[in-house]
This record gives sequence, C-alpha cells and structure tokens, in this order.
Amino acid sequence: MAIDTTPSSTPSSTPAPVAGQQAVARAAPRLSARDRLVLFVLCAAQFMVALDFSVLNVALPVLGADLGMSTSALQWAVTAFALPSGGFLLLFGRMGDLYGRRRLFLAGLALFGAASLLATLAWDPASFLAGRALQGLGAAAIVPTGMSLLTTTFPEGPARDRALGISGTLLSLGFTVGMVAGGVLTDLLSWRSTMGLLALFALVVLPLAPRLLPESRTPERPRLDVPGAVTVTGGLLSLIYALTTAAEHGFGRADVLVTLAAGLLLLAAFVAVESRSAAPLVSLPMLRRRTVAWGNLGGLVTFSMMSTVVFVLTLYLQEVLHLSAFETGLVFGVQGVLSVVAGTFAPRVIGRFGARRTLVGALAGQGAIGLSLPALGEGGWSVVLATAAVSLASMCHLGAIISYGLTVTSGVPDAEQGLATGLVTSTQQVGITVGIPLLGVLATTATDLRSGVHTVLVLDAAVVLAAAVLVAVGLRVNRPAGSGTVEAEPLRAR
Repeated sequence: MAIDTTPSSTPSSTPAPVAGQQAVARAAPRLSARDRLVLFVLCAAQFMVALDFSVLNVALPVLGADLGMSTSALQWAVTAFALPSGGFLLLFGRMGDLYGRRRLFLAGLALFGAASLLATLAWDPASFLAGRALQGLGAAAIVPTGMSLLTTTFPEGPARDRALGISGTLLSLGFTVGMVAGGVLTDLLSWRSTMGLLALFALVVLPLAPRLLPESRTPERPRLDVPGAVTVTGGLLSLIYALTTAAEHGFGRADVLVTLAAGLLLLAAFVAVESRSAAPLVSLPMLRRRTVAWGNLGGLVTFSMMSTVVFVLTLYLQEVLHLSAFETGLVFGVQGVLSVVAGTFAPRVIGRFGARRTLVGALAGQGAIGLSLPALGEGGWSVVLATAAVSLASMCHLGAIISYGLTVTSGVPDAEQGLATGLVTSTQQVGITVGIPLLGVLATTATDLRSGVHTVLVLDAAVVLAAAVLVAVGLRVNRPAGSGTVEAEPLRAR
C-alpha cells in the first residue's frame, strides 16, 4: 500500500504501485551535507528541551536543601517550567507561521540559553523559579517552530519520515538521558551542573542556526487572533496548573478546583471565539480532519499513559524494590537504548504499513506489553520484568510518537504547518502533564504502594488498548489496500 501522505485535495482511489515501484519510492533518502546539518540543529534543540523535562528530577532534594526550598515548594521547580512551555505552544506556533519561524526559533533558543544560565547561577528560590519559567517560555517557542521548520524543510515522503524518525528518537532519548545524567551530574558535581548542561547545549546550537535554517512563514500576513490567543493560552495555563498541582496535593484543594474549572471554561470560550473569527488562531475545519482529530487522540494517550508508567515504576523500583536513584536510572537507560533502535526502524515500518496502521499497531503493542507489568512482585526477577516490559513498551511508544506526528501533519499546506505542529506539540505537552495527576495519584495516595501501582498499571494498559480501537475506527485503518492513504478530509456529519 502507499505511504499515508496524500493531501486532502488528492483522490484516494489511485491503485497501489507495484512492488518494484514501492521499493524505489520507499528507499531511504540520501540527505545532503546541508540537510544533515539542518537536521542536527533542529534535533539538538528538541533534545535539549526533552532533557529539561527530566534532568532536574533526581536533583530536587539537593536543590531544595541548597536554596532553602521546602519539600512542598519543590513541585514548583517542575510546574514553573511546565506552565509556560505548555500554555504558549499554540500561540507561538501560530506567531511563527505569521512572523517567521526561524526568527521565533532563534529567539526561543536565546531565551532558553539565558534562562538556563540564570537557573545555574540562582542565589535564592525566586531567581531559580524565574529561570525555570523563562526556560519554559523559550521551550514554547522552540518546539512548534522547530517542528514546523523540519516539516517545511523536508518534503512529505521518505525524507520527512526519516527526519521525524530521528527527531522522535531523540525526543524519547532526551527524556531518558535526563533521568540518568541528572543523578550522575548531581553526585559528581552539583545540581547546578544540570542547568549548566542546558545552557551549554543552547550555546552550541545557537551560532549554527542562523546560517543553516531557512526563513519560512505564510505568504499572507493576517492579523493575530488576539481573543483566541488569550482564551487558549489562559485555558492551557489554568489546566496545566490544576493538573500539576493535583499530582502533588490531590484534587481537593480550592486552587486546583478553581483553576480546573477556569481552564475548561476558557477552552470552551476559545472554541466559540474561533468559530466566529475571520483569521482564527486554530482552524476548526482543521480540527475536524480525521487525521488531526484521531491522530492527536492517539498522541495524547501514548504520551499520557507512558509518562504515568515511568512515574509509577520509578516509585516502585525505589520504594518497593529499594533500588538506588542511580540503579533506577540504569533501568530507564536500557529503555533509552531500545528507543534509539525503535527510531531507526520506525520509518521503514511506516513506509511498509502506513502511518495510520503503524499508529494503531504501536498503541496496541504499548497496551498489550503494559498488561504484563501488574505481575511485578518484590523479588529480583521484578527488576528484569520491569526493565524488559518498559523498554519494549517504549519501543511501541516511540513508533506511536512518530506515526501520530506524520498522521497529523500529512496533507497540511506549508502555510498551516506551524498550526498543525503546534497541535502536535500541545498534545505532547498536555499528555505528559495529565497522565500523572489523573492516574499516578492513585498510587501515591494508596495505603499500600504496591497495590496502588498495580491498579494504575492495569488502568493505564486498558486506556491505551481502548484508544487503539477508537483510533483504528476513526482513521478507518481497515480500508482496502488500494486506498491506503491518510485521510485528510474534514469529518462529515452522518
């Protein structure tokens, strides 16, 4: 069958090419030296942001003692980054479309590097949290514009498949490397070295980017949808604050309930605003595309449920099996190595089966492998089971990451790539944020941690398997082989 990259305007009734033609079309593209450098710059920036999600986790107790932060205040080391990085993604993605993606990407890199230096040199909690918040703001500019530059630089087909495969691999690897590197750097140097590492990354990438990256923007210059920007940014900020705070303190707190309600109301207002706007921040017809709607559902589930597995397994390995932080990091280091392997083969799998089928199969695999984790006990064999299961599930998870990104962005005009990739990265950020509060809290509040972890793992696997079925139906993966293209047309009333 053909690769799932047909635009919405292209009929899907073209017969599938013969085997020889397929082999030629799907051959791994040879990238020029400049293409490799462009890919290096964009992937290094994405890796840097992924690293920032996890590199500080192991260092938090030491950081708190050094800066005089209470245990309850340490959650803000994570929340201060998560709020702006998730809340401003859609806005910055659209601003990149309108005013220049490279320009905003470079501004985000510069801000991220300066903020990392501020966090490295922080002299009190306020200066540190300010650095973290500015890091998040820089990341909100880097992620959607970097993804847009990638999808507009590499055309649909094998070249984009390969580029997104490398990007997705480094995204997953960055999170895992951060968990290991955070413990090593903190033990050998200090917690400040974790932030210094991020500043060094920015210092390496920033001088290369202006020479290599082409500027791109929409040919038209419509006005920015300010009401839409205010409502969606406010809604995402409120929602992320509520969920990250609930992960630490539960849903009973007044500020959690108020901000959760405010977030939902603002997002509902955003939908109403966009339906009446002449130049909307988010095109509602785009959200009605099958590929965008169901692809993002698959992305939301794979990110939220995998982040939950990592969270509860970290608790289980340290609190039940009594592994050290370093030993726990090694377990997830194996996960990172196999994620690299998965990233190497994912584009070939997508070329063979199509992005839709790969997405559904990867979700099904992630859920099925996750069903083995509730068998964890307290013996040494549980470490082996946990390592094998989380690593194999992560390979499927990476396949889902790459295929959902391809599914959502395929067939979208270059002028709207910033919007499409903004939706992809917003789904990623919200997914990482919501999984732990919604399911992880069941483990942290359980009387018996072991039984609480088992409950979470069963529910996690069930959610992923249910999503695989829904996405399969929504994307119609059982269509005849001769019409095996990604559907990009809007959903129609039936």
